[in-house]
Formats: sequence, structure tokens, C-alpha cells
Amino acid sequence: MANHIETKEFQTEVKQMLDIVINSLYTNKEIFLRELISNASDALEKVRYAKLTNQDILDPSIPLEITIQANEKENTLTITDTGVGMTKEELVENLGTIAHSGSKSFLKHLDETEQKNLDIIGQFGVGFYSAFMVAEKVTLYTRSYKPNSASLIWKSGGTGTYTIEETQDLKRGTKIVLHLKKDASEYTKEYTIKSIIKRYSSFIQFPILVNGEKVNTIEAIWTKNKNEISDEEYNEFYKYQANAFDEPLLKLHFSADAPLAINALLFIPKENLERWGFGKLDPGVNLYCRKILIQQEAESILPKWLRFVKGVVDSEELPLNISRETMQDNALVAKIRKVITKRFLKFLHEQSKNDPEKYSAFWQQFGIFIKEGLVTDFEYKDELTQLLRFESSKTEPGKLISLQEYVERMPSKQKQIYYINGMRREIVEASPYLEAFKVREIEVLYTYDPVDDYVLTTVNEFGGKKLVSADQENIDLPETEEEAGEELPAEELPVFKAWLKQTLGEKVSEVKTSKRLTTSPAMVLNPEGMTNNMLKMMHIMNPDQKNNTPRILAINPKHEIIKGINELRKQSDPFAEVAAWQLLDTALLSAGLLTDPSATVQRMNKILEKALTRY
Repeated sequence: MANHIETKEFQTEVKQMLDIVINSLYTNKEIFLRELISNASDALEKVRYAKLTNQDILDPSIPLEITIQANEKENTLTITDTGVGMTKEELVENLGTIAHSGSKSFLKHLDETEQKNLDIIGQFGVGFYSAFMVAEKVTLYTRSYKPNSASLIWKSGGTGTYTIEETQDLKRGTKIVLHLKKDASEYTKEYTIKSIIKRYSSFIQFPILVNGEKVNTIEAIWTKNKNEISDEEYNEFYKYQANAFDEPLLKLHFSADAPLAINALLFIPKENLERWGFGKLDPGVNLYCRKILIQQEAESILPKWLRFVKGVVDSEELPLNISRETMQDNALVAKIRKVITKRFLKFLHEQSKNDPEKYSAFWQQFGIFIKEGLVTDFEYKDELTQLLRFESSKTEPGKLISLQEYVERMPSKQKQIYYINGMRREIVEASPYLEAFKVREIEVLYTYDPVDDYVLTTVNEFGGKKLVSADQENIDLPETEEEAGEELPAEELPVFKAWLKQTLGEKVSEVKTSKRLTTSPAMVLNPEGMTNNMLKMMHIMNPDQKNNTPRILAINPKHEIIKGINELRKQSDPFAEVAAWQLLDTALLSAGLLTDPSATVQRMNKILEKALTRY
């Protein structure tokens, strides 16, 4: 005798929802498989819970798993689970009524019974309908875990009605057969199915079998206790998640309870690929909700300047929109980002103290990102400033110190933190700007990156001490004993400075004497807030302004070159002007500011010619 087939109409709102789901809710059709697998995982979790509570369930010995069969010939895709299944009443309630979710009701029940440790994914009630994006008809076979429950078949074309009929001898669980649309035949390809599962559902805790082969072989280790995970497991997970071949430099595995329950596993690679011209890195952290991928390379979880970080962030309570594709509570997302960012920066600070060598390796590769954050994200200024590292005049080459270490060993009378920029250590240490600091044994930070001056200008002060570039004009240095040597006569010095200013014209804004010079005849200085490196960057951005910025020229009145130029001046020797211009260009060259050397080369040839004619 033929089975009785009962035809029912979808609730009016369900018809509307089906139209939305099929045409506009999901931006990517392949999401349907993630949703159906998530529902299957929920059903299996409920059975697992039922077993734990010693409930009498149907087919207690069958394994908890999800199987997927693709049939290219029939153009069908079948997803089967051995979960709780559904009764007739549950079929009508869960699939015929808008946004009524068995999972949501189940969680409510657990809240009431104070059982809150289950891994339930689907809380929105529309995931099942996503099947109609790719299927022209869906046939669902189900049998509830409850003893003596009926075997049922549910069918629908996703339009106005669905049918329910009884059948015989189904095992516990649910089997969904998707009769695919012609333009969805790609979802019968085994490779396509496996790639979707690996992208979205790799970390489902129950086995997922595709044509008999287990696909989800990687464990969601971020949900485990750190003491249960070996270094090898961490390394293998990093290679899988970051698509890397080497081991990570550093890792951070932590959990947080507020503002949301968060599990995070973050890695720092050994290499910064941006340094090698591979272009700007994409965000490297994937966002999960209960082990289901929500966003790959999520842009909202970490600031852009932490884009080098790889790993996963998982929260059980993410404020997702109805399609589970994006997050809808921006304020809450910002709180999550702040929690993770602050914890990561705290981790880096701890590493810098506990393992300075490894932190130094991190700094060499990724310090540029810390600097980027400092000049673009004021919210984390204090934490990022603590992470800065530089060589100094009192460290060995390659040895880095923090601003905190600098301040701790400053003499009590020193009022400022000093730094100087140059291409490399040898150039910096040959600079006339260091002469006064060497005499006074004052430590100076060496900065080699063009952006460093902007970074330290942004920092402005640390530990109550203002940061000052050694090439600035007004530097407060302690008095020291007078250097040996005879200066220009007091009555001649003002005349010489006026002549030098007149000779050099608009190229210098002022000529002044300086006690900061000991072995060099002259140097150029900058007003407060400006450095030589900043001027170089300005010239690069605006080439038309080359050599047009007036300089403060500081001279050493004890130096033989200064006294020699003055003697030529007194004799009205035209060579005095040649020497004066060479004095300025040499000072500019020492500062890295000589942008057009052609005139300097010609002048140098004249000086050599004059020197050689004396022999």
C-alpha cells in the first residue's frame, strides 16, 4: 500500500525568506555546504549530549560522523549525519516556520538546565534554506533518536509547499539529497567539495567523509589546553594555516572571557615578505565561530599594522548577521580587536624581556610594522613605544636597546634623550653631530630607517625626557672643560661670521659658533622639530625644492680650516669664497643633504689644483 503523502504550505514568511536566501542573502553560493555541515555537526553534538545524560536513544552504537556522496551522473549531492534526526512535528516546526531553529531552542533548554558546554553552531534557523541556492529540489530523509520514532521523507522545490511521508527502516539521523541545478553541477566534483570543506569546516570535531575519505584531518588545537599540545603540533598547524614550509618564529595561544569568550592562536613568521618586494601583506588571521570559518583573512580582528600575524581567532558568541558571513555589531567587534591587540602587544613585551635574542630577530624582520602602528594608531602608542629598539653609541654593533634601558642608565643631570639618523653605523659615528656627545660620554641612539625620525617625533617624550635629534640647533648639553686650541680673535669673529653669511647668501639662514664641534670645522643644524632625515624626505617628495632650504651653519672657531679661510678673507683672496662654499658643501655632505654634487666636484678640483701647484 502506498504511503500517505501529506502536502503542507510554507509559512508566508518562509516563502519570503526562501526568496531572500536564494537570491541575495549569501554572497557566495558555496556557503550552502558550510551551513549544512554545521547543522549536521549540531545534530551530532545533541546526540553526544544525550548519550552523556544516559538517555535511551535509537541506534546507540553507530558512529557519530558526517558523510558526503557526490554523484556526477545523477547531478546530486548527499549529506548524511548520524545525529538526533527529527520527528514529524520537528520537521514542520524547524523547516516550515521562519527562523525557528532547533539548535536555538536546544540552547535555551540548556540555559535553563545550566548545561552550557555544548558546541552548537547553528543559531539562526536559515542555514538549511541555503541548499535552495544550488538545488532545484531537496529530499530529506530523517529519523529521530527517540525510541519508536517514525522514518520520514521531506521534499520541496523551495517554492510554496513541501511534502512529508512515512517510510521504513531508516537509521537514526538525517540524510539530505540535493538535486542540483544545471549551473551548480560543479558541486558534484570531489575536488570542489573537499576544497570547500577544508576552507570552512576543517575543524568540525566529528569526522567528515567524502566518498569514504576523511577530509577534516587537522585538529582545532586552539580550543585545547596549551599543556596538551606539543611544539610539533603547533608547528604543523602553523604550516597548514599559514601555507608555510618553515616553523614560526613566535606563537601566542590564549583565551579571554571578556567582552566575549575568545580563543586565539597567533603566530609570527620568521620572514617578512614585504621586505622582499612581494607587495603589501594581506591580513593573516582567520575568524571562526565555534570552529566554523566565518571570515578568511579577516580585516576587522587586528589593526592593519599587525597584518604580518598569522593564526586563528574563535569566539562562541560572535555577533554575526543572519547569513553568518559578516559581523554586525561594530562596537563589539572593536572591543574584540582591542582585547586581542593588547594581549598580543603584551606578549611581545614579555618576549623582549624573557628572550631578548629572539625578540631582536623579530625586530629585525617586523619592527617596521611596530613603527607603522606608532605613527598611525595613537590608541596603542604607549605599548608600541615600549617595543622600539635601536643601536646606540654605547652598544656593540647589532646590539639593540629599548628607550626604557636608555633612560635607566642616563646620568641624573641629563635632561633629554638623543638620537641621530644615518644609513649605517660607520656613517653615523663619523658624523660631526656626535663630537659633543663623545666628549661628554652621553649615549646617543642610532637610527638607520628613514621613518625613524617621524616615529621618534611622534613619541616626543619617554619617561619624562624629551626625545631630541642630535642635528637640531638648541640642545641642552652640560658644560665641559674647554678644548685646547686658539680661537679666532674675538674682534675678528663677528666680522668673519658676517662675511660668511654674505658669501653664502640664501643658502644659510644664520652663521653661529658652536662648542659642540671638536674635530670638524662646521656642521649644519636644524630648528626644533626638524631633522636632516626629514629634510631629505621632503626633497624626495618635492624635488623642485632641492638645495633651496636655508641652513644654520655652525662653525668651530678653533679649527685650522676656519682660521685659514679667515686669513684668505683678510687678504681679499678670491679663493676664500671657494673655500667657504666647500665648507658648506662638506657640512651638507656629512648631514646627507648634498643633493647636487656637481658644483662640489668642480670646486674640489680647483682646491686640488691649487694645493698641488704648491709642490
